[in-house]
Amino acid sequence: MFNVIIDTESDYYNVTVNDKSFKIKLPEGQTSNAPRKRSPRGGKKSGVISSSIPGKVVTIEVEIGSKVEEGQVCMILEAMKMQNEINAPINGTVSEINCSPGSSVEANIPLIVIKPDEDEE
Repeated sequence: MFNVIIDTESDYYNVTVNDKSFKIKLPEGQTSNAPRKRSPRGGKKSGVISSSIPGKVVTIEVEIGSKVEEGQVCMILEAMKMQNEINAPINGTVSEINCSPGSSVEANIPLIVIKPDEDEE
């Protein structure tokens, strides 16, 4: 399963697939008619990092109490023989780490929990 978010600008698509972001330029003269993105939970992003497929934790780049910014690499997860950088979905402070390097993880299990900054809520 893939988590896909598509946001549009006048001549670009901003596409996020499983926490990896891509900027796609539309061909000259075309504009986007796609609807604006809608975040789950009424626009509030979750601070829970999980894997959409089973994998193995390669490294954890943060510690409990670490301040993180949205997009910052929090861990590297190997799944289907590929290493994937897993980024923080929100600004905040790491409150839980439920895995360790070398551990195998199941899909949709909270691996890292980030408590949002006060001004993000």
